[in-house]
This record gives sequence, structure tokens and C-alpha cells, in this order.
Amino acid sequence: MTTPSAARKQLRAHALKHPEAWVDEPWPGDHVVKVGKKIFVFLGGEGSDVSVGVKLPRSLLFARAQKFVTKMGYGMDKSGWVAARFGKGDAIPVKLLLSWIDESYETVAATALPKRRPAPRG
Repeated sequence: MTTPSAARKQLRAHALKHPEAWVDEPWPGDHVVKVGKKIFVFLGGEGSDVSVGVKLPRSLLFARAQKFVTKMGYGMDKSGWVAARFGKGDAIPVKLLLSWIDESYETVAATALPKRRPAPRG
């Protein structure tokens, strides 16, 4: 079983592999990963618990059916955000969370990054 510390490191490292992704700490103890100026994943803080907040337009209904998923709060759940929370001793489905981070990045980056025009041919 993956430890909370190992899971957090793996999730953060994966999020940072995305183009133009960077870490911010907008609130003391809470870590987020942004693309441009927009957050695409909330990673929570340190400790024995793991929490991941992501925006999921494609996987939203599946995600909401999982027992470890809760509403994001602050009205963010209305726009497709969910929070996956795991306490001490809970199994953490790292592969699933990695795919959710990818989906969240794709969704947020579509509006956070400037549109790139294709290079002219010829």
C-alpha cells in the first residue's frame, strides 16, 4: 500500500510534468499546482491525510460515485470540481488520481494558456 507521503510526492511530481505547471501556496499549508494563473489541482498540506481537488468534465459522474470523493466546497462543485480525501490507513488509488490530474490539467489549460497559432507553412 502506498503511504500518504509517497502518494503526495507522486501526485505532485506528476502534476508538475505538465507544460507550464508550477506550485503555489496561496494559503498557509495548502499546496496547489497552477497552469498560467489558474489552479488545476489542489494537493492539500502535509500530514497523515491526503486530499486532491480536481476539475473533471469527463469523469465527473464516475468520480462522484466513489466513496472517497466529496464536494469541493465554495460552490466549486457546481463547475465540476471534486475532492478526493483519504485518511490514515485508506487505500489511495494513485493511478486513478494521476488520470484525474491529467483531465483537470487539460480542462484548465484550455482556458489558462494563450492560444497558439500554428506555424505558417512554406
